[in-house]
Amino acid sequence: MRTIPTGLAARLEGDATTLALAWRVTRRDGTVLGFTEHDRDLVFAGTTFLAASGFRGSESEAAAGLAVEANAVAGGFSSLAITQEDVVAGRYDGAGVETFLVDWAAPDHHLLLRREEIGEVALSGGAFRAELRRLTHRLDAVKGRIYGRRCDAVLGDGRCRVDLAAAGRRLTGTVLAVEDGRRLTVSGLSGAAAGAFSLGVLTPGDGGLEGVGLDIADHARTGGADVLTLWLPPPVPLSVGTAFAATVGCNKRFQTCRDRFSNALNFRGFPHMPGGDFAFGYADRDSVHDGSPLYDD
Repeated sequence: MRTIPTGLAARLEGDATTLALAWRVTRRDGTVLGFTEHDRDLVFAGTTFLAASGFRGSESEAAAGLAVEANAVAGGFSSLAITQEDVVAGRYDGAGVETFLVDWAAPDHHLLLRREEIGEVALSGGAFRAELRRLTHRLDAVKGRIYGRRCDAVLGDGRCRVDLAAAGRRLTGTVLAVEDGRRLTVSGLSGAAAGAFSLGVLTPGDGGLEGVGLDIADHARTGGADVLTLWLPPPVPLSVGTAFAATVGCNKRFQTCRDRFSNALNFRGFPHMPGGDFAFGYADRDSVHDGSPLYDD
């Protein structure tokens, strides 16, 4: 049961109300932004909620239980608030959103209505519409692990424990040429072996994608020049002169973990698991049954 603060309750009982909606957005990178549908800025709960941000809420419904409900907010892009480049770059994907009901005449009187997360964002005609998902949508996420030969950890995370700050595993460089949006001729990687950054991550240090990790599909060296091919064209095109940091990649094989990273102890896969061909096979006199691994990758 929600308890309405005494001051706000008294104003709700009046003949006329001075109420507005406000939204506090907390991005995954820690950036906190406030917006309101009111025509002037409001300050409460330690946040300044910007007016004239174009934010407006849609009709919403609330129900008991754990059903996954979705509301929405819409608005126009503003250089002082949300830019189209940030939305396209995915900086708001998965961001937390708190919706407040506030008395704009006395902002200290406010009530937190709900907490949600940003889901799908649609762009059209210089405006955006963001779906707000109830936190119960997390209950639909698949949990647990899948048995497989390859490692299911992310290189360098808490399960993998590979130190990406070690020499040669993270290098900086500059984009020298861009072809088809995905193929980048770069400098700064000559100290690494060809292919070292295949399946790695490239993180621009400036421009519209600053701090956004881009997955590398392939690292080749042709005529002394390093060429990185991204899996997908970046949401904001990279330009010549863009600085970046690149981290090495891993193909998730046990042999790579053991020989390249000396990290066999933390391998998060099952390299000796037999494949489907063995499962459907049968014993015969030519098979070797000496207790050795059925598969070694």
